[in-house]
Amino acid sequence: MKPSTGSIRFSFCILTVCFAALAVGCGIPMVPYRAVYEDPVNYVRLEWDQTVLPEWPPSAHAHPTMMSVEDLAHILDGISVREHRIWLQTWLQGEAPLEPVFRPEELALVSRQVAAALAEAQPDERVTFYLSQPKTSVKRIITSGGLYLHGKELHFTLGNWQVLYGIPTYGMIYDRRYPLRATAAKGFDIFFHPNEAVVEQHHGFLDTVLANTRDELVIDLTKMNAGPIALLVER
Repeated sequence: MKPSTGSIRFSFCILTVCFAALAVGCGIPMVPYRAVYEDPVNYVRLEWDQTVLPEWPPSAHAHPTMMSVEDLAHILDGISVREHRIWLQTWLQGEAPLEPVFRPEELALVSRQVAAALAEAQPDERVTFYLSQPKTSVKRIITSGGLYLHGKELHFTLGNWQVLYGIPTYGMIYDRRYPLRATAAKGFDIFFHPNEAVVEQHHGFLDTVLANTRDELVIDLTKMNAGPIALLVER
C-alpha cells in the first residue's frame, strides 16, 4: 500500500524540524558584544572574554584604559607580517618581505576607534576589529583580530590578514561574527618593532602543530623606543 500524501507531508515536516534543530545545535554560539563603531564594511567592538574568571581577579584586564590615539597608532604601525615559508622555501627564495598589518587608511580608523573602545572596555572584555574591502557582491578581502591590555602589556591577536573571503552559498557569514577566528589557514608570521618590546611566549605542542604560535603578540609598553606608553586606568 502506498503512503498517503498527508503522511508524506507529515514525515517531510518532521525531517525539516530535525535538520533545523541539528543545525542550531551544531552552530557556533554567538559571542556577546557591544558595538563601538560600525559602518557597512568595518567595525570595532567590545566582546566578552571568557578567559577572564570572576573568581580569579588577576585574570581581569586593565580596562577601562585611556590611551592617546597617537600612541595607539604608533604601536599598531609597528606590527607587521611576513608570509610563512618552510625551510625549503626559505632556502630557495629567501625570507619573504615584511608588510604592515594595516594600510594607512585602516590604521587611522582602527587607532581612533580602538582608543575609544579601550576607554569603554570592562575588565572582562576585549576589543575586536574587522576591516573589509568588497571585491564582488559575494567576495571581500578581510583583516580582523583583537586586543586587550593586561597590566602594562598589550596582547594583540591577528585572526585574518588580507584574506579573500567568499560568502558561502548557504548564506552563513562567519567572518564578521568571529573576528578572532581564521577563515582560512594562516599563512603568515607576525612581528613587532621594536623587537625588544616583545614578550616571549611559551607555546604547547598542539599550538605548534596547528601553527598558532605566530599570530599573537604580547608587547611590553614600558619598552617602546619613544619611551613608555602613558596609560590611565579608570576604576
